[in-house]
Amino acid sequence: MLDDKSQGKNELDPQGAPRGFRKARNRKVAMLLLIAHLLGIISSFHALMSTRTSQGAIAWIVSLNTIPLVSVPSYWVLGRNKFQGYVTLRQQLALKSEDELGKVRQKMQPYVRALNDEHGGARATERLAQLPYFDHNAVELLVDGEATFDSILEGIDEAEDYILVQFYIVRDDELGRKLKQHLIARVKQGVKVWFLYDEIGTRKIEGYVNDLREAGVSVSPFHSTQGGGNRFQLNFRNHRKIVVVDGKAAWVGGHNVGNEYLGKDPKFPNWRDTHMKIVGPSVLQLQLSFVEDWRWAKNEELALAWELIPAEEGNASVLILPTGPADRLETCSLMYQQAIHSARKRIWIASPYFVPDEGVMAALHLAELRGVDVRVIIPEKPDSKMVYYSAYAFVGELIESGVEIYRYEPGFLHEKVFLVDDLLAGVGTANFDNRSFRLNFEVTALVVDKKFVSDVERMFEQDFANSRLMTKEDVGGKPGWFKVLSRASYLAAPVQ
Repeated sequence: MLDDKSQGKNELDPQGAPRGFRKARNRKVAMLLLIAHLLGIISSFHALMSTRTSQGAIAWIVSLNTIPLVSVPSYWVLGRNKFQGYVTLRQQLALKSEDELGKVRQKMQPYVRALNDEHGGARATERLAQLPYFDHNAVELLVDGEATFDSILEGIDEAEDYILVQFYIVRDDELGRKLKQHLIARVKQGVKVWFLYDEIGTRKIEGYVNDLREAGVSVSPFHSTQGGGNRFQLNFRNHRKIVVVDGKAAWVGGHNVGNEYLGKDPKFPNWRDTHMKIVGPSVLQLQLSFVEDWRWAKNEELALAWELIPAEEGNASVLILPTGPADRLETCSLMYQQAIHSARKRIWIASPYFVPDEGVMAALHLAELRGVDVRVIIPEKPDSKMVYYSAYAFVGELIESGVEIYRYEPGFLHEKVFLVDDLLAGVGTANFDNRSFRLNFEVTALVVDKKFVSDVERMFEQDFANSRLMTKEDVGGKPGWFKVLSRASYLAAPVQ
């Protein structure tokens, strides 16, 4: 027979569990909550000192102290906007390569183009890039996937020494396999190939990667979670799309590698995108961007050609501006703000993800007040619900100021292009949102060339013709629940 003490220990609670077990479980839960709140307080101090905006800091601090079980892991996975380690690596690379870079800089001098600030604020962008505009470049605008990949594959087939390939997304589909076949064919001819992709944007391509490696291609993911400070971070992406052949020709723009970029996705059958080809000294600026990324991914120094070879035809001035979360300043946002502030006649922008921050919004309003023709093209049917709802939180304010917002109707618009007056065009990988401004590694080609700017102008005019102009009624006529959802989606941007 059990005594009263033993009987009490085995007494069942209303849920059928022993009371002693339930007390132990409650103590564990209490301890877990205590630890979560302590971690929430510690994380709050980190958020206070490192979060970019006051709104973001307040949002994190409140959530970290009210729902720490959810917010603490979310903060350490999604909360930072500075990429640890890459800056140090960049400095080490510069020190190790000081002599070689000094020789390259000497060779660059005859190709440096001195531009005044009418050209999209040239001085500011050169300081952001820490490189000058180079002239003696031939540039070609590539509209949509067929023209882009025909040009890239033709360039790959002409490679004699090496090929650098970097994409955010690579799919093992018809286009992806076609690229793989062309690369393997060049490797068999003795051409060296380096292939870099983002492991978060690109998934389920193990067989594809193995085929490349077995053929002799050097392949690596970017490793955005590499390093102690980044181990739990899933918020950073390498969004760059670069192809370089022999240090003589290069391609950059909005296209990734997948059938959808050729308009073969039933969901988005008319994919609208833009790339460009560069031949000339500025190719080495794109090559330098790839070298830095490869060094981060593999800790390897590449033996490449660094001879600046002027294009036989064309004298475009080009500056390559890599941007990312390892930069001291918010380089991508500043680039866009500088372009908008420098506009005197017009600023035309095309972006699939248009969620401007406060600085960019102010620059757009000021441009309109100066009498600048401000136009923005965004998709009619975006591929992100949050981006779709976010737009309605601020486009009404822009429309009231006189900014023209166009919705591209035939298909999904994915290009990242802007045009400043009759002087400057930008083509690259950077969207007009918080992710590209602060979390992604991006790259943009800034081009000063009358013919190229004219080609971009004609492309924009065709896109305007295929778009509808938004009105105040488009925004004001939405129901209350829609407006609340739009504002909530927009306010979520500073938290990241």
